[in-house]
Amino acid sequence: MASTLLSNFTFLASFLIIISTLINPSSATIPRRLAVVQTPPTVLTYHKGSVLYGNITVNLLWYGKFSPAQKSIIIDFLKSLNNHLPPPPSAASWWQTTRRYKGGKRSIHVGKQLVDEKYSLGKLLKESNLISLASKAKGFNVISLVLTAADVGVAGFCMNRCGTHGTTRVNKGHNFAYGWVGNSATQCPGQCAWPFAQPMFGPKMPSLVAPNGDVGVDGMIINLAAVLAGTVTNPFDGGYFQGPATAPLEAVTACTGIFGSGAFPGYPGTVLTDKKTKASYNAQGVNKRKYLLPAMWDPKTSTCKTLV
Repeated sequence: MASTLLSNFTFLASFLIIISTLINPSSATIPRRLAVVQTPPTVLTYHKGSVLYGNITVNLLWYGKFSPAQKSIIIDFLKSLNNHLPPPPSAASWWQTTRRYKGGKRSIHVGKQLVDEKYSLGKLLKESNLISLASKAKGFNVISLVLTAADVGVAGFCMNRCGTHGTTRVNKGHNFAYGWVGNSATQCPGQCAWPFAQPMFGPKMPSLVAPNGDVGVDGMIINLAAVLAGTVTNPFDGGYFQGPATAPLEAVTACTGIFGSGAFPGYPGTVLTDKKTKASYNAQGVNKRKYLLPAMWDPKTSTCKTLV
């Protein structure tokens, strides 16, 4: 069953706590104090199932209209996961945390790209439609990734997920891993492109400036990072996760909302700022790209690891 990226809804309860303290100052002096409240430790259990490792190909299906600039932001991100040339902190060093999971080295390579600009299945997709689209780009040790444009609606999008991954079998063949991420720019940037847009719930802190100048696509990078990490470490529902298999917390979703040190619900943490553009980032990639990547759970330290 597909694993769901819950984005900021994971923190709704915490947001309400913050709001209550602002209304009743006697309960706490400042919201930051809430960061020291004791919470259950994050521990992802390995359920002895298969994981993806080695050379992993990501095949892409672009559904809807993406500009060349938007495509290049995403392609450069995928290529950055194996490229150690950019100065640290780099996207490659972020991805290296996946080596600490069973299987070790995981190299991401961009495979074939399919384009469906004519919306062959319409502009409102169901899960079965995503699987149908993903099956066009399936393969062995492949992640078949469907990316939907800003004018495409997907069941559950903006309500309880910003992206998802799962596994399925087509025509009695082998199971294949697939993923989906949507562009939320016109539908719910506060939900699926936070912290580049005002959150739908909780305190209204200043939004960060998107590092590539595209709130929707820079938000997609955050969710794509979560989907990729979840897919390689829990591709068939028997890998690493916390909680029920039907709604698991995975490598990145277990650390939702954390981008830098000192993060707490509603505050992404301390990140880097480009002196010229004022854009926020915590990772560098190929072609002088900058990205804001979410924390990933480190199985060696049992903590949510950030680059800065």
